[in-house]
Amino acid sequence: MRKYQKSLLDPEQCAVLIIDHEPQMYFGVESHSRRCIMHNTAALIKSAKTFGVPVILTTVTEKEFSGPMAKLITDYAPECVPIDRTAINCWEDDNLKNAVVATKRKKLILSGLWTEACITFPALCMLEDNYEVFVVEDACGGASKAAHCTAMKRMVQAGVVPMTWQQVLLEFQRDWSNKDTYQAVMDIVTEYGGAYGLGVEYAQAMVPAYAQG
Repeated sequence: MRKYQKSLLDPEQCAVLIIDHEPQMYFGVESHSRRCIMHNTAALIKSAKTFGVPVILTTVTEKEFSGPMAKLITDYAPECVPIDRTAINCWEDDNLKNAVVATKRKKLILSGLWTEACITFPALCMLEDNYEVFVVEDACGGASKAAHCTAMKRMVQAGVVPMTWQQVLLEFQRDWSNKDTYQAVMDIVTEYGGAYGLGVEYAQAMVPAYAQG
């Protein structure tokens, strides 16, 4: 058993929920770059799948109003059929809640739109139902910066843990001697990690040259 399972994320204890990454929801986002949110969410999904963490997708009124989940998101989890619902609070939807319960995971990692509603509502209810809740702040967005920041403060005060997608990935990896996932992690970092990923590319290109003298 891995150490520090209470304080750090262990992939075997976690499930990832991707909530309402739909066109109509993106249209209303003003707190962050929409492209960055989508990019970071894709990275989060890839990170979860690399470590065998269950991914659950959910949409709200897909056919009536919000539209289908963004293709960039569903392309990374083609085996996952989004659970559509009418409740703003996905935790009040029996199909979604049952899917989470079925994973038998007690640490829930959330990404979604909007932070102030479709993330805050279920996060607070999950806490009340004795789950540990982690919100990936850079994979969420709100209708304004104030709405997003206020929602994050409210959740943190209640006990939610804020994170970033890259923090999730590195916390899952924990040790670079874990060779089973090392290369996949490096691939994710290279593709999505910005300057960090560029540094990985540089090292991969230059270190062999230095080794050869």
